Order: sequence, then structure tokens, then C-alpha cells
Amino acid sequence: MRLAEGAFAARVVEWQRLHGRNHLPWQGTRNPYRVWLSEIMLQQTQVVTVLGYFDRFVARFPDVKSLADASLDDVLGLWSGLGYYSRARNLHRCAQDVMALHGGVFPKSAVVLETLPGIGRSTAAAIASLCFDERVAILDANVKRVVTRVLGFDADLAQASSVHALWDAATALLPQGRTASTAMPRYTQGMMDLGATLCLPKKPDCNNCPVRTDCRAAKAGDPQRYPVRTRTLKRSSQSIWLLWAQTDDGAVWLSKRPTPGVWAGLYCLPLHVSEAALLAAVPPGLREYLQPVPAFTHVLTHKDLHLHPWHLVLPAKAAKNVHWEDGQWIRADAWPALGLPAPVRKLLQRGTTH
Repeated sequence: MRLAEGAFAARVVEWQRLHGRNHLPWQGTRNPYRVWLSEIMLQQTQVVTVLGYFDRFVARFPDVKSLADASLDDVLGLWSGLGYYSRARNLHRCAQDVMALHGGVFPKSAVVLETLPGIGRSTAAAIASLCFDERVAILDANVKRVVTRVLGFDADLAQASSVHALWDAATALLPQGRTASTAMPRYTQGMMDLGATLCLPKKPDCNNCPVRTDCRAAKAGDPQRYPVRTRTLKRSSQSIWLLWAQTDDGAVWLSKRPTPGVWAGLYCLPLHVSEAALLAAVPPGLREYLQPVPAFTHVLTHKDLHLHPWHLVLPAKAAKNVHWEDGQWIRADAWPALGLPAPVRKLLQRGTTH
């Protein structure tokens, strides 16, 4: 199906102006720092989850220089609970590169933005189009859904050649003519809004969609068959035993996780591959104080972590002589600010309420 030149984009732009999302804290700005931060946080994370994190980040790090000057531990501490921690590490590296390589100013070109850590093609295009009016297409998960449905694009996105073809198709839909660049911010936001609010994975609201007359999938009555992807990642599982050693005044023994690996770069309770390994790590005279905590499952994108905590509470004086490898006792008023895996933070917070 060939769309009338510029008509599709014009409908998206007008719909966004009247009905799109315009209330989010990173909208209505041309500040590339805030747009970049929101784009990284929103990767595989829902808006409702990001809102609080975004506000705290901007309050603590109001600009790229303050973020670049911060320690990675401070960045991970604020990110703690948001998941996909490689995003936070790349965020910190990217801020440092913007300062060192670009004089503290974000590049205006998507091609150059894509050379920075953690910024892929779609994120680079989002920054360039929203902040600098560059005529480039984005193709995040929501926009892929919109484009494949509108065009009836049924090539398998598990194949790299199909993804390249979809980029070309998305580029062909961009605003045309003399006013194309000025329309880009609202068009880009409109495509994201369509995918997030109307063109949903299940039960898309085709009746209220501004491009339903252009949409091949809607006309065929089968929008949910798009996008097509045959290859799916298999889920796996892992069992981990955690030694939750704590003093009676609330200090906790934590060590920094190695990179790469689960929870890389975060502070964590000592991890063990089995109950026997955990018990062997505790001095014989202290094992009588160990108490098992009910096991629970923490769900990652492609893996289930079955966590088995054991709690060991020691008098603060006695704990001074108890140490495990590569860690330290962290005071009760200090560990909440550290970058901790979400299930570990919840476990420790639960312990403080008892």
C-alpha cells in the first residue's frame, strides 16, 4: 500500500497536537539531556515506573556535567530498582564522553549521537528529531508496531534484512516538504504516543486511531499479527542462596558484584550456588544463629531467579571480627543509598520493619 505523500505524517502530527501525551516531565522541552535521560530510562520500562526515577535523577543531576562528575556508585544508587543496570553504567559513561569529547554539548546529528555509549539508532534519532528537528525515523518497540501494522509489513523481524527494510519504510513515512523539519518533534512524539496509547499489542483501539484509513492491518481486521517475529528467547532459571548477615544495630555485610555477571557493579549480599556452599561460608560457631528466610522468585526479562536467603544476626561488637571475602559492613544509615538489586533492597527493607 502506497500512502499519499505526507498525508500519514500530517495526520500523526495533528492527532498528537490534539490528543497526544503532553504532560510528561520530559516533554515540551528541547533539552537533549532530559530527552536522552528519559529515552534511556524508558527502554523496556513503563512510563509509570520511570516518572519517579526521572524526577529524582534530575533533582540530583540537573545537567550532563553533574552526572559526569558523579561516582558510578551514586548513579547506581539512584537507579536501584529500575533494572537493566547496564543502562545506568552506559548513562554515566555517555555523560563523561559528552563532556570529554563534545565540550559538554550533545551532538545535533543522530549519526554522531549513535557513537556515544548506550545510544542506539532509535534513541539517537529520538534525541535528534525531538531536540534538533532532524528528519530521522525512530523505531522503538511501540513504533515498530505502528509501522508494521500501517504498512502490513509481514517480513520476519528476526531477520536483520527485514529490520533494515523496516527502517527504510519508517523513513519513507516521515514528514515531507518545506515544513518537514519543524514538524519532526511532534511527529516523533506522535508515533510514540500512538504505540503507547492506541496501537497496543493486544486490543488496539483502531476506532480512535487517526491513521486507521491508512492502516492495512486494520482494514484486514488482524492488527495483532504484527509485527512478525519468529525467533523468541528461551527463558531460563537459576537458584541462588543469599547470606544476609546483619548486626543488631542494622549494619549489613555487602560486597560489590563483579562485571560481567548477575547484578554486575551493584552492592549485594554474598551469593552462593547451593545451601551447602552458604553454610560452609559461615564459621562453625555462628551457624546456630542462621535462620532460613522463605524463598521467593525474582523475575527478569528472560530468567527466573529463585532466591533462598539465610539470615544471620550478630551483636555489633562480635561482628567486628567476622568478615567475608571482598565486602564490608555497611551502616544502617548508609546501605539504602547504595545501588542494590531490587530483591535485595526489598529483603533488607523488610528486615528493618521487624
